[in-house]
Amino acid sequence: MARSSERLAICLSTKPRHILSWLNKHVAPEASSAATTDQGGSCVVAVMSTDIPLNSEPGTENGNCVSISKDEVGWRRAIRNFTPSWFAVNMGTGVVSILLHTLPYNARWISHGVAIAFFVLNIVVFIIFTVMSIMRYTLYPEIWTAMLGNHEESILLGCFPMGLATIIDMMISTCYHWGDWLLYLAWALWWFDVILSVATCTTVPFIIFRRQKPRLDAVTANFLFPNLPVIVAAGEGSVVANALPSKSHAMTTLITCYVLWGIGECFTGLVLALYLHRLTVHGLPPRETIVSVFLPLGPLGQGGFGIQHLGIVALKLSPSSASSVIAAEELRSAAGPWMHGGEILHVLGTFLALCMWGFGVVWLSLAVFSLAALRRFPFNVGWWGFTFPLGVLATCTGILAESLDSVFFRVMTMIFSLSVCLLWLMVAVGTLQRVWTGVIFQAPCIRDLREKERQRVSDGRV
Repeated sequence: MARSSERLAICLSTKPRHILSWLNKHVAPEASSAATTDQGGSCVVAVMSTDIPLNSEPGTENGNCVSISKDEVGWRRAIRNFTPSWFAVNMGTGVVSILLHTLPYNARWISHGVAIAFFVLNIVVFIIFTVMSIMRYTLYPEIWTAMLGNHEESILLGCFPMGLATIIDMMISTCYHWGDWLLYLAWALWWFDVILSVATCTTVPFIIFRRQKPRLDAVTANFLFPNLPVIVAAGEGSVVANALPSKSHAMTTLITCYVLWGIGECFTGLVLALYLHRLTVHGLPPRETIVSVFLPLGPLGQGGFGIQHLGIVALKLSPSSASSVIAAEELRSAAGPWMHGGEILHVLGTFLALCMWGFGVVWLSLAVFSLAALRRFPFNVGWWGFTFPLGVLATCTGILAESLDSVFFRVMTMIFSLSVCLLWLMVAVGTLQRVWTGVIFQAPCIRDLREKERQRVSDGRV
């Protein structure tokens, strides 16, 4: 099929402006267009930034014959432009369900009603998004390579395992009474999530170093995404380990979680230093990505929750917590100097969580100041970055409230949690409106493909 990335001739019976209205309504909204008419006013030439096949199937609008690419309209356009960032919807919806289920001042209709509704919604959305992702790379295999070569998209691959992790958490919290089979199903899903998280943490940074090589001014807090999944996996793994009936399985999970937590937090320290340097040298990120200033709350909040909950599980599995005197004596002789290791890890976890919570509040203040400085910024899928980072800071606050029996932290948990719910509602409404019109489906890698096609056509003409 012959394609042109520069011109599309469209013949009209009358009023060429009708086709311009049609293009603005149905063709990729990100495509820029300009039009001229011939002397008779019966033909309009649209110069598009998208590639449109010259011999594609015709469509009609107000009686006028047009020709466009079927990949640029309808469900195909949504599939083609469905980026990994959409799984941030699962992250935000999942953290809302977790917060509503664990509110310090709660009601049953919220913890076992509204929270379950969000949990079911999250599962449905996750399945739909997974199917759409599979269709994207099956119908358009060239997009996979293009996506990996674009740091704006590939860096968000970690959204998938993080969205899955929120489902695993709620499976344990709400369905544990179904039996051991569900606990081990959640455990199996967690190991799958760990594999994906480690793969993201190791491969995506290498791709950035090797192929993309972004400039310093292109660095945003999105660069935290490759290492954030292992921190989330560590935190959710502590929830799984706490529920497993086998102590040996729980101990294996616990040790794995500590390794994952260390990997993620070490990477986070490096990236935050780089990001702070970028802010110092180049100022705030562009308006289109300004919401990313909230992302440092993610590894800090989830890291604080994870290390604290890991300490709780370590204390539970500690030899000093044995239920009988005989068992305690046997474990004491086997444990040796690690007899009180669980108690140490528990206290250390609370201490580190307090430090990370305080640092998270500082970043939250910087993020609010940044938004206030710009005031207005365009809506896009990145707005879901409002929900998950603040949500995991709320979970960290909630577990601190339990460990310290603090009214202050309980009140702060309620404030953070209700703020996340309101932000979720605001972003969800904005997303649905733009999904209906189609303007929100924009993939950076598709732009790269168009540029390559335009260059290839230009080289062919020369």
